Amino acid sequence: MASDQTFRIGISGSYGGMNLGDEAILEGILGELRASVRAEVTVFSRNPPDTLARHKVEHAINPRPLTRKEITPTIRDLDLLVLGGGGILFDGEVDAYLREVLIAHEVDVPVLVYSISAGPLARRESRLAVREALNAAPSTVITVRDRLGLRLLEEVGVTHEIQLAADPAFLLEPEPLATELLKAEGVTLDRHTVGFSVREPGPAAPDIDPEQYYGLLANAADFVIERFDAEVVFVPMEKYDVQHSHAVVAHMRFPEHAEILRRRYSSRQILDLMGRFDFAVGMRLHFLIFAALRGTPFSPLPYASKVSGLLEDLGMDTPPLEAIGIGQLIGRIDRKWDTREAIRASVSERVPALRARARLSNAALVRMLKAA
Repeated sequence: MASDQTFRIGISGSYGGMNLGDEAILEGILGELRASVRAEVTVFSRNPPDTLARHKVEHAINPRPLTRKEITPTIRDLDLLVLGGGGILFDGEVDAYLREVLIAHEVDVPVLVYSISAGPLARRESRLAVREALNAAPSTVITVRDRLGLRLLEEVGVTHEIQLAADPAFLLEPEPLATELLKAEGVTLDRHTVGFSVREPGPAAPDIDPEQYYGLLANAADFVIERFDAEVVFVPMEKYDVQHSHAVVAHMRFPEHAEILRRRYSSRQILDLMGRFDFAVGMRLHFLIFAALRGTPFSPLPYASKVSGLLEDLGMDTPPLEAIGIGQLIGRIDRKWDTREAIRASVSERVPALRARARLSNAALVRMLKAA
């Protein structure tokens, strides 16, 4: 591989400024890629202008409104198509994300499935689509970000070797978030501060009952405020989280001690903020990854397998959301608060291995380019 060669690489995933976790994934992928090879990058994005401004890539294109005939020339011109990372293979979205993979197979462009997780895949047609697309070309390389995803892909019949990697967001470094910006949001950090993360129902989280978790989290937030003499800060990881945060606050007894971030922040700024919290309670995967990276003890609410996969890697055992009553949740938060220094030490001990695993997908990418 000539050192001055420029490779044309496409990256397909859930990008376009809709979710800070997905943007953290893309930032992690691009950081490793730029440090390894010269590349002309095309991101398949729901919002190309946002992606171009946020990530400074050479090209961004929205594939969703395009026909196969219209998108094929873009894929044919690539040296490599990257699918991922993130939890993009689930019922309801599988066909959309696999379309570009199937076209790449047709025009002999190698595919790297990059640090994905998978599930839920309850539908027979979804499982069949994943198996056929990922088995279709012998050159396809697959890495996953957690063991649960690996086991599910094996279960649906993927026969390629699958390498266990980790989420690219583990490679991010914080960007300082100005105290003045936080004060403008009503966040002073002058007493114990606990971050909260909620999410919306949807195909990736089909078992969430909003009314159930609004009350559950509202009671948990009230407990944190009263028991720990704390303020709570709701951290939206995507725009719809704002309205769900408001719904939780509306169920609280002490809403005057809760703030909801409303301004637009980068993933790395939220990563910086996470390090200023004393504790965190969260549903969003990357909210919890950011807590782990910053050594902030947390109590998770695992709504999906990708969150359970992270907790498995961190050695944390937590029952699924639907199995937790308010008494159980408050008891868990209370115990985790009391043992927060032990949690901090245990999680911080495991993070370096996850950061090392997160680099494995880019190493696979470089090997594929060298072999081309």
